Amino acid sequence: MMDDTTLVSISKQAVHCDLEEEVVILGLDDGVYYGLNPVAAFIWNTIQTPHTVGELKEKILAEYDVTEDICQADLLEILQKLLDNKLIEIKE
Repeated sequence: MMDDTTLVSISKQAVHCDLEEEVVILGLDDGVYYGLNPVAAFIWNTIQTPHTVGELKEKILAEYDVTEDICQADLLEILQKLLDNKLIEIKE
């Protein structure tokens, strides 16, 4: 379970390519391509260096017009999907 103190970063088992405001990721474990919309791409590009969920939330709130509750819920959903597909890692 992720919370604001959880540290996340991209997995070494994923390669990506920026396409305008979107990102395409190739999962090396499963050989599947994943497309990220502009907000998810913003998250992906931010976690090129490890960030906590709380830091990510603050960056999203500063960049986009969204309420904190919706931001938190959507951020956790996106991160969980990336984690489930082994595209990100939880750092200790």
